[in-house]
Amino acid sequence: MTTTKPAPSFTRQWANLASKRLGAAVLSASDYFFADKARLIADTEPVFIPGKYDDHGKWMDGWETRRRRQPGHDHCIIRLATRAELLGLDIDTAHFTGNYPDSASVDIRDGEDGAWREVLPDTKLSGNSHHYFPLQDAGPADQLRLNIYPDGGVARLRAYGKPAFDWDKVAADTQVELSALVHGGAILAYNDAHFGSPWPVLTFGRGVDMGDGWETRRRREPGHDWLVFALGAAGIIERIEIDTAHFKGNYPGSFSIQAARMDGEPGPDWAEAAGQWPALISETPLGPDAVHEFGADKLHALGPINAARLNIFPDGGISRIRLFGRKA
Repeated sequence: MTTTKPAPSFTRQWANLASKRLGAAVLSASDYFFADKARLIADTEPVFIPGKYDDHGKWMDGWETRRRRQPGHDHCIIRLATRAELLGLDIDTAHFTGNYPDSASVDIRDGEDGAWREVLPDTKLSGNSHHYFPLQDAGPADQLRLNIYPDGGVARLRAYGKPAFDWDKVAADTQVELSALVHGGAILAYNDAHFGSPWPVLTFGRGVDMGDGWETRRRREPGHDWLVFALGAAGIIERIEIDTAHFKGNYPGSFSIQAARMDGEPGPDWAEAAGQWPALISETPLGPDAVHEFGADKLHALGPINAARLNIFPDGGISRIRLFGRKA
């Protein structure tokens, strides 16, 4: 069990953009002799398996370098799921007890030719622990470099942030997925996410399995489940997709969407008001393991919106929700 203090609010408010499921990738590492660098951004919680060894030694669920016998330090470079302003980090040394780094620092850059800039100075680490670091004024970036001193292992690196999409580059007559994470879409609130983070519903592509979506617990009381999200920009919605990929015995019976154009920055006040928003699409049946498309003829004319609430009846799971339109 990882030793930790309660997780700070940035871990709940923003997406982990160093998530493989959301599209992040490990680009390179100075060394990964004992444990593969790709595990550093895995979406599963780190595990320890007693007695499991491979050709290089004890198998560890994370990134681990060999013992350094020369000056210097190790590093790993990650491409974030999307260009973003990072707001917080979690360097997790779960299960690394006698082999964790003495300290770590983090640099970011915006683009392949951008200069690296430090956002976390060299900071002491502990074994088998979460290390949370809020960031301020980090600026936009699409790559991150974790430096460890001098060597050792880290189970997971999580980088939470707000996508930074340049809407000035999108022509007014271009239909775009306004809800997409890469375009600035963000989950604001939900009543239940028993089977995992709901953030994948705003990503591209179809889910790879049921874990790549939003699924609630089985409801044993009256009511229904819901999810509130902000769009990357205000726009008039012309088309909606609900994808229930891989949800075959646990898809919702039906869904509806409420929506509005809200003032100010997205936050808890938007989520609190969402239950009173007008319907963008009235309650409509869903089926298993399919992409459900709804054109303008199925939608209520609300004008420009920048936030929506997905209601599922009574419970279940979906893989993706997509709201397409033209920016206002």
